[in-house]
Amino acid sequence: MNPSEIVDVEIRGCRGADELQQLDAVSAVQLPGGSRPDFTVITLTTADGTTGTSFGFGALDAKAAAHVMSQVKPFFIGRDAFHTQANLKDFEMFDRKWNLTPIYAYGPFDNACWDIVGKQSNQPVYRLLGAAKTEIPLYVSSMFLPGPEEYVAQALEVKARGIRGYKLHPPGDPRVDIECYRAVRQAVGDDFTLMADPVISYNYEQALLVGRELEKLGYRWLEEPLLDVNFNGLKKLREKLDLPICGTEVLTGGHYSTAHYIHEGLADIVRTDVSWRGGITSVMKTGHTAESFGVQCELHTTIYQALEQVQIHASLALPNSEFFEMLYPFDDFNFGTHSSVVIEDGMVQAPEGSGLGIDYDWNFIDEHTVLKL
Repeated sequence: MNPSEIVDVEIRGCRGADELQQLDAVSAVQLPGGSRPDFTVITLTTADGTTGTSFGFGALDAKAAAHVMSQVKPFFIGRDAFHTQANLKDFEMFDRKWNLTPIYAYGPFDNACWDIVGKQSNQPVYRLLGAAKTEIPLYVSSMFLPGPEEYVAQALEVKARGIRGYKLHPPGDPRVDIECYRAVRQAVGDDFTLMADPVISYNYEQALLVGRELEKLGYRWLEEPLLDVNFNGLKKLREKLDLPICGTEVLTGGHYSTAHYIHEGLADIVRTDVSWRGGITSVMKTGHTAESFGVQCELHTTIYQALEQVQIHASLALPNSEFFEMLYPFDDFNFGTHSSVVIEDGMVQAPEGSGLGIDYDWNFIDEHTVLKL
């Protein structure tokens, strides 16, 4: 039997909270921080006993997310972990015919395949992808905070830690948001990198107003001011503003739709990640597609630091990826592994070891597992 043939797939749905209670949905979607989110864990086993593992998105309910991912499970049984390109292409047909899974379902399976590929090749994955660098500047993103004072305090803390940039997820009211943007810029000075991400909180007119203010304040980009599918609004906004517009974070269609997005002039900077946008294989396709247009591809945080340890491999293999993003404060999202993202002088360092190089905390995972499929 082919030693890289996948013979077993395990899917775990895991609660983030220690009490194994589901988060209240209304408060959870407000993303205030302060609690560990639900998560999934995918493990593939090959004929020679090699295992590949990746965290996956848990949404608001790990059990529901795990059942969604179980729709992908039969596709991978019997497939070759090394055939990541064929697997991604064949899954298009498999999913379209009678599945139609959410955008977060496929990614962890592909990541787990790359873990196997790296282990069986005895190389870290980023080197197999073709390393473009061995470190990358870190910026962190806030959760949704009450107002200017809280953002200022956090931005100053981040700067003092040597982190290279700070992105605000503002409250969502344009008037309050502008106060936050101004206060943070005044506090950190003109030379510190700042970004803004209102997460579709604005209509076109509001986004234009806020964008013009951000231009004056020297922000690096305005991210997802409108829905990724608000094509008309985004096109007008990009034509009106000099400030770069960053988008495609939750756009379906992977590199296909991203190429169309760029061609139609809907964004200056595109997004992808190894969780929501199809795993490492799809991220590399999207990144290279953007590069062929001369466009930056900035990887969206995967939320969980266990998945950030996957994402760093893709980031280091993309020459058109300038920053690495993580959510802040770190503690809410740092669980389930003994290894961690290595940060030195505000730069995320290349991982060591074969495969993805992640040392999972299986005791923690076992204690938080509420479903196995």
